[in-house]
Amino acid sequence: MENKRSHLEMIQGVVNRLSHNSFLLKGWSVILVSAMFAIAAKDSNMIFIYLSYFPAISFWGLDGYFLRQERLFRALYDHVRMLDAKDIDFSMNTSIINDTVDDWVSVTLSKTLRVFHGVIIITIIIVMVLGIITN
Repeated sequence: MENKRSHLEMIQGVVNRLSHNSFLLKGWSVILVSAMFAIAAKDSNMIFIYLSYFPAISFWGLDGYFLRQERLFRALYDHVRMLDAKDIDFSMNTSIINDTVDDWVSVTLSKTLRVFHGVIIITIIIVMVLGIITN
């Protein structure tokens, strides 16, 4: 039983790290887009508004990757939880449960990520349109 507990703790550690990485990505996304806005406003240069799409979309994709990995490890946790103690091999291979989790595109376009990253993209669009109107 101790092996099972240790294996579950290992998997939970990975889930915690992935969740933390996702949180950090969201913060960096907001910071970089805000910095691009500040530079664009300071220099009155619209190119920085257009460039702000790059970190916004890149971080959205990375966030989708981390969320998918987190879901894979949560499914692995459930799989290991149901195993007999004698079957514990400390494997962290998620390929055995890969089909139980949505693909990267579906996870990236999930409701939670669409709301957060969609607001950032919509904000960029609004600032871009306002910049075009005022110039």
